[in-house]
Amino acid sequence: MSSSRVGLRLAACLLNISEARRKYIVENIAKAALLDKNGKEHPQVSVLNIFSDQDYNRSVITIAASVDKLGLAEDLVRHVPGCSVFLFGEADLPEKRSLVQRRKQLGWFTRRDFSALQPDLGAAPARRCGLTGVGASPYVMNCNITIDSQDLSAGREIASAIRGSNANGLKGVQAMAFPHEGKIEIACNVESFDDQEAAEISEDFQCVSYSVLGDQFSYVSPHYIEAQVKKLASDWGIGTKGRALVGFTPQECKNCAEYAIKENIGEFWKIRGGVFM
Repeated sequence: MSSSRVGLRLAACLLNISEARRKYIVENIAKAALLDKNGKEHPQVSVLNIFSDQDYNRSVITIAASVDKLGLAEDLVRHVPGCSVFLFGEADLPEKRSLVQRRKQLGWFTRRDFSALQPDLGAAPARRCGLTGVGASPYVMNCNITIDSQDLSAGREIASAIRGSNANGLKGVQAMAFPHEGKIEIACNVESFDDQEAAEISEDFQCVSYSVLGDQFSYVSPHYIEAQVKKLASDWGIGTKGRALVGFTPQECKNCAEYAIKENIGEFWKIRGGVFM
């Protein structure tokens, strides 16, 4: 995203880590994003939000920075011993394989022996460090809808129905169902797509459009995703318990990033009153 307010080309990074219950570790990781290799603060970087989920023991840290300051993949393999990186999306040239494709190819959630895998960057993967994926897209956000049920099979059917890979699903939506706080959560990654793709989808889809460096992109509205989940759940005789947007919509992210970097507020998540669930 280009910002005339701060005279920079900005990018946002969603950093997903497998830790939520030890708040000090999550915050230390977030603060590390603000420092250069000499331990000095970057003036053009801000941590906009921290979303931690105790049930999943997982956190999402939203970082905004000048494009020149975001060398995430290279920094990981340089500074984290044993870190191996697998690329996806626009970072995976020329194939541009999606995160779902890469996870299936790598056996992301099921593999126990990593020795045969060849990373795109970094050392051969070690089980102790797990696998790290680094990707790029115009914009992606997370939208989670909770259904008022403990029936995981119903949740999986609903997730499958809205998934973008389904012929009648929602463009750009990746969805999975998980037990969460005694209910079932439909967890969605919502990816953006360009204008040409937007013109090809049904007019029934409720999309939101935005511009990046003169190019137009769209994404399916979180309100529409919730409405579709509610409709599908009702077919099972199930209600819904609400929606959680993890992080920001593209425009919200741009507004927060411009303000935080213009005012040199690195720990923006603190004045925003970060979300911890």
